[in-house]
Amino acid sequence: MGKLYDRAEIYDLIESEDRCKVFKTHWEHILSGRDLRSLLDVSIGSGSATLPLAELGVRLSGSDLSENMLANCRKKAEARGFDIELKCCDFRNVADNFDGAFDCVASTGNSLPYVNNEDLLGTLEQMDSLVKPGGYLYFEIRNWDKILTDRKRFFPYAPFFDGDTRVNLTQIWDYNSDGTITFNIMYLFEKDQRYVQMEVFEEHYFPIKRDLFLGKLKAMGYSDIQLLPYPSHVDTKGTPVEDLPWYCVVAQKP
Repeated sequence: MGKLYDRAEIYDLIESEDRCKVFKTHWEHILSGRDLRSLLDVSIGSGSATLPLAELGVRLSGSDLSENMLANCRKKAEARGFDIELKCCDFRNVADNFDGAFDCVASTGNSLPYVNNEDLLGTLEQMDSLVKPGGYLYFEIRNWDKILTDRKRFFPYAPFFDGDTRVNLTQIWDYNSDGTITFNIMYLFEKDQRYVQMEVFEEHYFPIKRDLFLGKLKAMGYSDIQLLPYPSHVDTKGTPVEDLPWYCVVAQKP
């Protein structure tokens, strides 16, 4: 079964002006009160979540394992007149691929749990090595503690349109005996009231519990560790961040 991140043209179908505005507002909240002028996203993908930073005046760099996704990211950046450094590499050895240090090193999307917990902790060390003193580590992550407690399987998205074709997106999760979770991602394309195409992808994740990454951040000396809603400006209506399906983590280096 194919990987969604090898099909950037399908991955990007969900993009819209409204989503771009959400990402931009999110970053405006993250930047507020923080001296953050340069950022490296070690899982930049096709750039949708991170490119608004360039619009906000941040010097942006990025890396990803998928050349396909990076190609889309490069096209979007060029179309907007952004000069962005992009490299194809594994975030487990990102420090070998970038020189200098950044005000913030980030991982957008739920990318870090693609690797096992031991490699994840090593990746945080790699990211930390590229953060300037006083800078920040940032990442977005699903609430794996909640996922492992609730064990839900079916996650339908609101339908959206690609021209005159309606796209129906659903995720079905399998909880594997080894503790990993397989995301089965199904796209059904509908036109003239009939299905004309189906694409199914499979992604494999290693859940990471909150105490594990918080403990690692503290062990590396990070302070002012914040768990924020994702997107950071949403009204949680009183729901604690620890109970949200997604959150982002911001921590400051000494």
